[in-house]
Amino acid sequence: MKIPFVSFKPMEKELDRELRESFDRVFLHSWYIEGEEDRRFEQRFAEYCGTKYCVGVGNGLDALMLSLKALEIGAGDEVIVPSNTYIATALAVTYVGAKPVFVEPNINTFNINPMRIEEALTDRTKAIMPVHLYGQACEMDPIMEVAKKHQLYLVEDCAQAHGATYKGKKAGTFGDIAAFSFYPGKNLGALGDAGAVVTDSQALAEKVRALGNYGSDYKYHHIYKGNNSRLDELQAAFLAAKLPHLDRMNEERRRIASRYITEIRNPEIILPTVLEDCVPVWHVFGIRCKERDALERHLNAKGIVTNKHYPIPIHLQECYRDLGYRQGDFRVAEEISATELSLPMYYGMTEEQIDYVIDSVNSFEVEA
Repeated sequence: MKIPFVSFKPMEKELDRELRESFDRVFLHSWYIEGEEDRRFEQRFAEYCGTKYCVGVGNGLDALMLSLKALEIGAGDEVIVPSNTYIATALAVTYVGAKPVFVEPNINTFNINPMRIEEALTDRTKAIMPVHLYGQACEMDPIMEVAKKHQLYLVEDCAQAHGATYKGKKAGTFGDIAAFSFYPGKNLGALGDAGAVVTDSQALAEKVRALGNYGSDYKYHHIYKGNNSRLDELQAAFLAAKLPHLDRMNEERRRIASRYITEIRNPEIILPTVLEDCVPVWHVFGIRCKERDALERHLNAKGIVTNKHYPIPIHLQECYRDLGYRQGDFRVAEEISATELSLPMYYGMTEEQIDYVIDSVNSFEVEA
């Protein structure tokens, strides 16, 4: 049996009529940037998240960068980011001229360890950027306590956490501002690149919108040195069509994850930990194995496509050599990078496929 790491086919087949109608509507109106589709999606996504404002932007990286720019974080400033995350988190900090300062994760949840944040603060720290990795929300109460104690901004990276909750509140509602990616592979994905910023601050929302529109608050009037990053009408229409189905599709991911957690019983496998206060949406189902590469070969040989998130931690990436980090500086992130393997996880997996993945993982044996 061949099982892809992700497939959009089941979802696209189910939503075919709604997506085609969305395309036809945009094409008929001949309005492609900053129109009614964008405003409609922004309103609905803000309501879904539980925030007052949503601003559509070009992609998730821009959402992070524009959030930092709106908070006037720049040269000479530092931003706390997890040492275990996708590189976009750190790049956003770099792009505004600030320095990313890495903090180790909790090895069981993969998310930033709140108990390690305070020791990384300096008089140049301006913000904390927790990442709700793989679709599980961070432990936000202690993170918010640190931010409040030291008067720091809190910028949530929600790129993988559409609909995830912590103590009943959705990711994106805890900080000053939050960034989402709608890359096609996300739980709520566009049919191309797209992103959004959500916040309860009208001033921040207006500033993000202006910054993403060449720094302009109205045509040919530029109050900031801005960027070109706007959610186009077509992607907004597609996202609006998908949004009403997000919770249902997230619930299916939770069902698949529950089967993995309950039925994978191989002693060589370390399963992810779900915190009591969290309801994840399982953008990624990441397991750990000391013989990760052998496990990967075993599953690939059986036709199961896997992925590694992320095989080289950010502090060891060549592009961040200037920060001066070395192997061993962030041992938890390095341990995760060396042992993490992501199993297939997507809406529409059949029971037969789920059974096959579980049986294949359970049949793995370490070679003598």
